[in-house]
Parts: sequence; structure tokens; C-alpha cells
Amino acid sequence: MRLWRRRATVIMGYAGAFACIAALSIWLSVRVTPLQSVSGVGQRVQVGAAAPDLQWSGPGELDLFGEVIATKPQFDGPIRPRLKLAQITLNAQTNAVTQPGGQQNIETDLSRALTSGWARYLLWQTLIAAGFAALMTVAVAGLRRSSRAWMIKILAATVVGMCALNAAGVYLLAASTPRALRQVRSIEDLVGKSPPATAATGGPTMPGIEAVIIGDSTAAGDGNPLVDHPSTLDRACRRSKDAYAVRLGEVNGWNTWNAACSSATIREGLLGTQKAGASEAPPQLSAVVRSPKASVVIVSVGANDVHWSALAAVCAAADACGDRASTAYFHQQIAAFAYDYYTLLGNLAALPQHPTVLINEYYNPFGDDVGCLAGQGITADKAKVLESRLSDLNAVLREGAQTFGFIDVQQHFDGHRLCSDESFVQGPDADAPLHPTAAGELAIALADQQALAQAARSTNTPSTPVP
Repeated sequence: MRLWRRRATVIMGYAGAFACIAALSIWLSVRVTPLQSVSGVGQRVQVGAAAPDLQWSGPGELDLFGEVIATKPQFDGPIRPRLKLAQITLNAQTNAVTQPGGQQNIETDLSRALTSGWARYLLWQTLIAAGFAALMTVAVAGLRRSSRAWMIKILAATVVGMCALNAAGVYLLAASTPRALRQVRSIEDLVGKSPPATAATGGPTMPGIEAVIIGDSTAAGDGNPLVDHPSTLDRACRRSKDAYAVRLGEVNGWNTWNAACSSATIREGLLGTQKAGASEAPPQLSAVVRSPKASVVIVSVGANDVHWSALAAVCAAADACGDRASTAYFHQQIAAFAYDYYTLLGNLAALPQHPTVLINEYYNPFGDDVGCLAGQGITADKAKVLESRLSDLNAVLREGAQTFGFIDVQQHFDGHRLCSDESFVQGPDADAPLHPTAAGELAIALADQQALAQAARSTNTPSTPVP
């Protein structure tokens, strides 16, 4: 009996020592195993594991340029992924998705890369954990002055047992991690999408304002002469005295506030602040909120949200731009834009003054003759692809306007498109290529004026400020 107790004590001692060595080895290996770099859809991500905790499930960690946040997906097991964003650029993403390949390949590119990186990390982590266990076992055996044969046996048993324990603790308990990573097709899938913030209402009210125009460079009048006596922000936003907002104000005798700014998107421009050169433009919606008497609001937005300029540039440089990959990427941008767009429309619908809201569609800049764009790589076939994508964007604008009971305004530059004798569109050598000329801005103003007049006639609301 005494012998069995002695053996049991020895066995328990070895088991306790092994457990301590194994736990410490796994913890150290997770801390020191280098992150594995992977690339997908133009994004370079480093994949590893977060420090183990006592929770049996929870989020992983995502390091976004030094800011560590929890991932949207939940992972099983005490060891969960740690992902560090190393690089993400629009041009890299655009170039990646416009390479030859099917839509399915594009959608799974990042998920496949993350899963591969996780598998490589676990392999290295297992080897490093085994190395730590071997070192600690040799150290303990040396202190006990064990024989060489006994040391080899203990070392082999420890390494094998540690690998088995690591497999059980990491591979099995985190068995769902690869499946969760396979669902990740963008960084947005990891962190979720933050809803656009409602514009701040700070600043004094402007009761004399009768119409407010918000939007991007088309509404600002980019490429045309600046407004008279421009402020620093007017210069940064490239607001022109030929913008359609100015023309509408002159015709109707309105006190008009043109809050539009070049490069504006819904998130950074209309609902949020926008960095414009060295200046910071306040949320454009705040101009509407601060104008309680404004009975007309006109919106021109969408091209920057879907990265139209970058897509057009890639299209011009590529041999062809109607492939399934680039189309899939564009549709992804459209879907993201639609979410923000409907948030903006909801804010406009909630305005207490219930203004007449016009949503301007985008004009088609390309005519039948695109010979003047040959030097930029635009062919007739490429122009048709770009026209199709503009049509898709306009469809989202139109459907949103109809959903909220706003007025959708189509813009037609027929007979005055690029390469025509009297083009309403700035050419490739202009300050703002593909943007409206002064005549183009006037054409937009006329279309908006007709829409307002028709709305006034159909509703019999003389309060709407039209002549």
C-alpha cells in the first residue's frame, strides 16, 4: 500500500509538472510566435492569436493602425485570432479586383488568405510551444540530476504530450475559427459597419436662407470660376459662381446656401465633417438644420461614395473594364452607398420644416463620339461600361427618392456631351475633367427648376418658391 501511494505521489508530481510546463509553453508560444502576413483584395493583414483568457468564447482582436478593437465575429475557445491591418489602399483594392478572375474568386480571396494565415500561425505556434516545453523539461531534469536515458524518455513524453495538449487546447477548442474566418470577405465583416452619424446642429440659425444645396463637386461647380470674394472654405471646396445653386438663386430670387464641397461623401461631407485641404468643412446637413425657413433642399451625391473616379481611372488604364470582377467590386460599393444614402434620406425626411427635396441624378458625360478621349484610354466599349455603372448608381438614387416621397431629377446632356462642339462637360485637359462646364451647371439648374415647377403644379402649393 505504501508503495502504491509513493508511485501515485510521483505520478501526480510528474503530471503537475507537465501541466505547468505545458501551460507555460502554450502561453509563451502564443506571446512570441510571429504573426503571419497574408494578402487579399488589396489588403495586407497579419494573422496571429490574441493572449489566451479564461472565456470559452468571445471576439478576436483587430489592430487597425494601432487601435485595437474587438472583432464582429465570435470565436470558440480560449485562444482566438488576432488580426493586424498592415496596409489598405483604394488603388490596391481596385487593382486587385480588376484582375482577370471570376466573382467567386474575388469574394473568397481575403477569407482564403486569413484561413491560410491562421493555419500557418498554429503550425509555428505548436513547434515553438514544443521547443519551450523541451527546454523546460531539460532544465527540470538537469536539476534532478536524472540519467541521460531517463531524461530522453521524459523529454519525448513531454514533447508528445505537449503537442497533444496543444492540439486539444488550440486546434479542437478553436475548431470553428477557420469556418468563421471563411465568412470574412472584407475588413468591414470583421468590425461591422458604423452607422453614419447624424449631423451636428451647432451654429446659429439662418432664418433668411430659402434653399440649401448639399453634395459633391458637381453641386460645388468644380472647375469653374470661384465665387466672388471666396472664403478659405470656398476655395478648399472649389465652390463656383457658376454652380447651379447660384443660378437657381438668381432666377427665383432666393437667398441660397450652397454647402456642397468637392470630394464629399455622405459619411465625410454630408453627415460628417470633411477634411478639405487645410480646412475642415462642417457636416453639410447642419446647413439644412440651421435653415428652418428653407423650403427647398437639393442633393447631388454618390459618385465619390462609390469611388467613381478611381474606377474610371482603372477602366481607362485596363485593356477592358467590363469583367465580372470589377463589376462585382462596383456592386459592393453600390450596396455600401445605398445604406448611407437611405440614412441621409431619413434625416432629410425628419426635418421639421418638411422642405421640397430634389435628388439630382448624374448626367451621362459620354456621347457616341469619344475620340477626344483616346489619349486617356477611353474607347467606345469602355464608355458603355461606365455609362452602365452610372445607370446603376442613378437607379439607387431614383429608388431612394421615390421611397421617401422626394423628387428625382434626371439630367440629360444630349447633344452636349464630351467631344461635341458645344460640350456641357469639361474635357480631359480641364481643371476638373468630366465635371459640368458653366453651361452644364445651367442645364442642371433648368432641370431642377422644371421639376420644382411641376411639383408645385401637381400639389397646388403656391408656397413653394418658384416663379
